[in-house]
Amino acid sequence: MSHPRDLYESASVRWLTLLSVCVATFLMPMSLSSVNVALPVIASDLKADAVLVSWVPTMNLLGAVAFQLPAGRIGDILGRKKIFMGGALLFAVSSLSVELINDIRPLLAIRLIQGISGAMIFGTGMAIVSNVFANHNRGMALGITSAAVYLGLTCGPWIGGILTDVWGWRSVFLIPLPLAALALIMVGTFVHETERNPHERLDWIGSLIFMTATSSLFVGISWLPSWTGALLALFGAAAMALFVYQQERSSYPLIRLRHMIGNKVFFRSIQSSFLMYSANYPLQFMMSLYLQYIQGLTPSEAGQLMLLQAAVMAVVAPLSGRLSDRLEPRVPATLGCVFFMLGLAALATVDETTSQGFIAVLLLVMGLGMGLFTSPNNNAALSVVKPERLGVGSSILNISRAMGNMLGMAVVVLLFNLIIGNAQIEPDQYPLLMSVLRIAFIICAGYAALAAFTSWRRGAVRPA
Repeated sequence: MSHPRDLYESASVRWLTLLSVCVATFLMPMSLSSVNVALPVIASDLKADAVLVSWVPTMNLLGAVAFQLPAGRIGDILGRKKIFMGGALLFAVSSLSVELINDIRPLLAIRLIQGISGAMIFGTGMAIVSNVFANHNRGMALGITSAAVYLGLTCGPWIGGILTDVWGWRSVFLIPLPLAALALIMVGTFVHETERNPHERLDWIGSLIFMTATSSLFVGISWLPSWTGALLALFGAAAMALFVYQQERSSYPLIRLRHMIGNKVFFRSIQSSFLMYSANYPLQFMMSLYLQYIQGLTPSEAGQLMLLQAAVMAVVAPLSGRLSDRLEPRVPATLGCVFFMLGLAALATVDETTSQGFIAVLLLVMGLGMGLFTSPNNNAALSVVKPERLGVGSSILNISRAMGNMLGMAVVVLLFNLIIGNAQIEPDQYPLLMSVLRIAFIICAGYAALAAFTSWRRGAVRPA
């Protein structure tokens, strides 16, 4: 078999490979953000309370976090193309099954499966792109991949709002199916399989411990302040400590934490990613509730306003990625953290009288911030990873993002439990809803401030 990098010396082959990966990386966030806009309608149709509704985006995260590291490692061993295509196929099948449900709980199971499919796609997609463009403008290529994600986030609220208004919320799950089929065809045609590594094995014990630890931590934090939640969170923390211990002694570890921590650029990039996505992920969910319940907008109107942030991110990400090929990545990345923090701090001041123009400006500022941060941060992290470990490296990067998402949403779910409880969101609950949103915006601004610190402290990627 030819060495994989020899197959990508042609520029046309590289760009077709990038396009193929980007179709799938566009699909997943488009589906995610379109479902967020449909949440109020889903809650009404399935008679679900506020806590159960908050689990619709949360279950997706749970699947993504728990399976991310094993998926990336399996891709390194068996071939990244196989895992990538398997994820796209699993997503399509799970989306079809939404026609069979009439209760919120089966929908949560579907969202869990879609999170697993996302782990398979994102755990291998970034590694494929990083390997293909290792010697050819990797920062720009990763920026374009990020732009595909943001374009999906951009189109999702708009598409989801229109579909929900015209055909109902189930159509939000069905419309992505043709795109999933296109992704399978393109990846099958244009992406070359990576070499199988017969000398490596998957650490099944470590994988099971990791999945148990992350799931227990996530669910436990979300169930706080109950005793069940506290005990489950403590169990998850103990299982995570066991995972760290087991990995240092495994013959085929998923990750060597000591080595990762010793790599300052990679470790700080992981920290920054975790913190920024803790700040960013709950934003779609919270803005959907604010714009529809407090501002009285329809799903399509809310979606059109929410797409402003992702639109700016999609435009800025390739430019900042290209900039990080020439400047130290920490410069644009840290600036992006600061912009995002300022936008969130301003959102904590909004109420029912706030103009939509002011909201639009804040979303644009935060879009600029995330666009400046993501591509340079990814470029910095993967620039210091060995080629044969890119699957694990990109999985760790994605885990930091997914665990940040998980923490952000777990805190929001906790706030809903503490302040609103199991009541459905009706007009008499709107003051309490605003209290939840304001507290959450302030907490997220704190995450972004910490991200600015860790981003700058990563140091230089390139020697002076």
